[in-house]
Amino acid sequence: MAAARKKTTSTTVKATKVVEKRALSPETASETTVVKKAKVTKSKAAAWEPFDPCLPNNTTFPTEFNIPPKPENSIKIASYNVAGLAACIKKGFNTYVDAEDADILCIQEHKQNAPLSTAVNDKVYKYRYWAIDEKKGYAGVAVFSKYKPSNVIYGIPGFESSTRGRVLSLTFPSFTLIGCYVPNAGDKLVRLPERQVFNEHMEKYIRSLQKEGKSIIWTGDLNVAHTPDDLARPDTNQRSAGFTIEERTDFDKVLNESKPEKLPGLIDTWRHFHPEQKGHYTYYGYRFKCREKLMGWRLDYFVTTPDLLGKIVSSEIRHEGWGASDHVPLVLTLENVDME
Repeated sequence: MAAARKKTTSTTVKATKVVEKRALSPETASETTVVKKAKVTKSKAAAWEPFDPCLPNNTTFPTEFNIPPKPENSIKIASYNVAGLAACIKKGFNTYVDAEDADILCIQEHKQNAPLSTAVNDKVYKYRYWAIDEKKGYAGVAVFSKYKPSNVIYGIPGFESSTRGRVLSLTFPSFTLIGCYVPNAGDKLVRLPERQVFNEHMEKYIRSLQKEGKSIIWTGDLNVAHTPDDLARPDTNQRSAGFTIEERTDFDKVLNESKPEKLPGLIDTWRHFHPEQKGHYTYYGYRFKCREKLMGWRLDYFVTTPDLLGKIVSSEIRHEGWGASDHVPLVLTLENVDME
C-alpha cells in the first residue's frame, strides 16, 4: 500500500525578476536591462498532528492483550491482514488469536504455498479453509471457524482462475461470510485495470447472493480508503493506489442501491457507528515512521447487508495490535445469529 505523503519542509528559492529601465543619458540610444534577484519563501506546511492522539502508537507487537469478553448470545468475527503469516507468527500472531478468541478468524495475505499447521489451535478452530494463490509466496486468504459452514466456495464463481487466492466464502444459517483480499492497483497504478475487473466481478457476486436472499458479511483487506476521512493525507494521494476515484467509485457501487435491480446497498459497519471519526486507521506503512505519527489508511472492513445491522453489537479496530504486520486486526460482534 502506498505510504502517506512526505512532510513538506520550508524551502527558500531564488526567483529572477527582470526590470526594464530606459537609458537616462541622451548619448545612449538603446535600452538597458537590469537583472535583480529576489528571494521568495514558500509557506511552511503545518507539522503533522494526529487527528486522535489518544490512540496507541506502539511500534512493536504487544505481548498481551486486554480484550473484554463478548456479550452473551453473541459471536465474534475477526479479520486481519497478516502480511506474511510465517513472519507474523514469529512476531506474536498466536498471542492475539488466543486473546481475541474469535468464533471465526479471517486472515489475508498469508503468502503460504500450503496450509500451515501452527497457524491456529486445531482443537479450538476445527474448521480451517485455505485459499492459496497460484503464484508462490503471494496473496492468499484463510478462514478458521469454530462452526462448520454448510458450503465453502473458493474464488469468485465464474472468475476462479484469478481470484482463488483472494476470495473465500463460507455459508452459515444466518449469513454468508466472504473473506477477501482485494488486489492492489500497484505502483503508478499499473494494475488499476486489473483491479477494476476484480471489482466488477466482486460486485456481481455480492448482488447474486442478495438475489438469492442471502445476508452477507464481506470482510478483509479491501484495499480502498473510501473517503478523505479514511486516510491521513488525502490531498496528495488522489492518484495513489487505494484512493483513486476509480477505486472509490467501484466501492460506492457496492454501498449504494444497485441498478436496475434496486438491491439495497451494503453498509460499512465501522463508519456507520463512527460517522465523523477521523484518524482511526487499519494500515500504517513501515516507512516514514507512519505508525509513530499515527499516519495511516483505513483499508480493512466489515461490510454487511442492511438486514444484519440490527444484530451488530459493535464494529471495532484493534488499534494496539500493530507490529506483527503493517495492518491491525478488526472485529465484528453480532448477537442472536444462528451458526448451526
